Amino acid sequence: MIIQQVAKDKINVIKHNGEEFGGLKAVVGSSGIILEYSGFLVEPNDLIQREMSNGGIENFQVIDPGYNEGHPPIKPFYNMKVKKLGLPEAEKVRQSITYNFSGPNARVNNDSVDNSTNVVNVNSDVAEHISALRSEVNRLVTDEQEKREALELVDAIEGQFSTDSPSKSVVKTLISALPSLGNIASIGSLLLSAVSTLPV
Repeated sequence: MIIQQVAKDKINVIKHNGEEFGGLKAVVGSSGIILEYSGFLVEPNDLIQREMSNGGIENFQVIDPGYNEGHPPIKPFYNMKVKKLGLPEAEKVRQSITYNFSGPNARVNNDSVDNSTNVVNVNSDVAEHISALRSEVNRLVTDEQEKREALELVDAIEGQFSTDSPSKSVVKTLISALPSLGNIASIGSLLLSAVSTLPV
């Protein structure tokens, strides 16, 4: 029996470090889930969410991953022992998941609207140059896709200046990728002179 041929359920695996693996095909029962090995480790206490055709979600907690090496033509697979969770239990498991983020504006919204304000400490001259750069991109770049890409570059430049160990070569590469329009190039030059004090 080839697992993928009988796997009709769609599941997401949410690990305790915050990693999510979605859109996986599996065979789901009330106390067990069979999932073909997909290159990641399933561990006890991981959360499994089954997406039902009616729009509902079933939640399961992994008790025993039950990894099996398989034998050709059957590929390695998990024959998991799981515990079905009610909504309060599932929410408790989700709240215990550790999300790892880095960067000056890193954040996560778990089923909520973000009304927060992040404060990022950047050298005031550099912050002024970045603000001016953002304004110039908004003013001069007319193509929406090009503008979006240029603003992402500005965000990445700001992110570099906000880290404890910014990279001079990365900042130079980001600045050189900006559109050469109006004051964008001259502001980029100011940032390049500021970057001379950064480590390579």
